[in-house]
Amino acid sequence: MEKVKESIVKNKPIYVGLEDSKRTWRLCVRIEGRIVHEVSMPTVYENLRNYLLSRYPGCRIQLIYEAGFSGFWLHDLLEGDGIDCIVTPPNKVTQEKDSRIKNDRIDARRLSKILENRDYRSCFIPDTELREDRQISRTLAMTQKDITRTMNRIRRLFDFHGLELLRDKRNWTVSDYKKTRQMVLGDSLKFSLDRLLDELDRLCESKKQLKKKLQELSKKTRYANTFGHFESCPGIGWLTAIRLVLEWGEDLNRFQTGKHMASYVGLTASEYSTGETVRRGHITGQGNELVRSWLIQCAWIAIRKDPVLLEKFNAVWKNTGSKKKAIVATARKLAVRLRYLAVNDEDYELGLVESMVPAA
Repeated sequence: MEKVKESIVKNKPIYVGLEDSKRTWRLCVRIEGRIVHEVSMPTVYENLRNYLLSRYPGCRIQLIYEAGFSGFWLHDLLEGDGIDCIVTPPNKVTQEKDSRIKNDRIDARRLSKILENRDYRSCFIPDTELREDRQISRTLAMTQKDITRTMNRIRRLFDFHGLELLRDKRNWTVSDYKKTRQMVLGDSLKFSLDRLLDELDRLCESKKQLKKKLQELSKKTRYANTFGHFESCPGIGWLTAIRLVLEWGEDLNRFQTGKHMASYVGLTASEYSTGETVRRGHITGQGNELVRSWLIQCAWIAIRKDPVLLEKFNAVWKNTGSKKKAIVATARKLAVRLRYLAVNDEDYELGLVESMVPAA
């Protein structure tokens, strides 16, 4: 790396790759096809801002970093200070096939290079309001996991101490757990069980409040229209409808076609083909795993209500012999149709084969 004079740098486009970690930012700066500076600094925004604006005054600065645990707050701050910031999906960052070494320095160099070469894809960056509203849905998902974890702990306590009440019942409900408070147990065991039951009660109350808040969000002017179109779809209830709106945003025009939508959700088949050999594998699985699970759950219900979706399911089942593949294909078609409803401002119509709806 050579030292470049300030006169050469001045007024030039600057390409900065930033490798983000919890405590440190690693930066690589490129100008006109060469690396001019590399630096590491604590994750304090004022340090980054001062470095970019004071070291490269008058330059058009572009910075790229990978989407990850830190979200989009850094993007918002940089854009607010007039620095063009791109957030790219980690799985879309190109790299050499023979690369066997990975560290922050190499990653920062790679990011700055793809930025300068325009060889990157950018993320959809929701605004602050949507990100904060979406957190309600994601907190609900975390709360549900905690409820399941607490229930499993109670079941293990029963198994470990050989308690027979409801032991043979496979699926317990919340009311079943509440009944266990009436059991006659030793003082220490009773105390332990009550603490777990208290935790379960607290989590269930949190879940109730989160769902109430999501109901309020479904009536918010910003989301109400798209929410109504999604809810009109067979198999999709109000809860899934608002959660999908919050995950995707209310405007789906950024997806140019249904295929783009299916690819974003991760419901398209992976492919390993060369020459005349075509091999297709499992779905790509990119995007939010929870969204795919919601769509698949809804698809199971939808095929009982919409003959067109049922026909899709049966056709794939007949060709592949797999119900799993068939329901995934149906979920993909469902996602494509949801995009169509949002883009064209229409409610779902049962039994519509294709007509104006793009094939899935």
